Amino acid sequence: MRNDETPVDGVDDLKYDDRGLIPAIVQEESSGQVLMLAYMNRESLARTLETGRTWFYSRSRQELWPKGETSGHVQRVARVLYDCDADTLLVQVEQVGVACHTGEMSCFYRELRRGEGG
Repeated sequence: MRNDETPVDGVDDLKYDDRGLIPAIVQEESSGQVLMLAYMNRESLARTLETGRTWFYSRSRQELWPKGETSGHVQRVARVLYDCDADTLLVQVEQVGVACHTGEMSCFYRELRRGEGG
């Protein structure tokens, strides 16, 4: 460990933004495919760690939501990692069904191509 990297002991030791949120990149454990980006607060992260399923904080609805509650497309958590700055999470999961509300496996299915800027 480098001298500027302090280990995180728990949920409260992570670096949340001024709204109390931390970005969470969700990745399929077996394939490495990035599935989605969502936000967690302390409570949703604690529930994720307690239940083994992903919970997020909806910035638009300003409430907690368990991924897959209505669709059945749940995410079973394999591990939760944090980056070197302790301000971003990587949640590795086993995805049941699709991750994106559009019906795509990943929310990252559209591509910006060079020369298409405006």
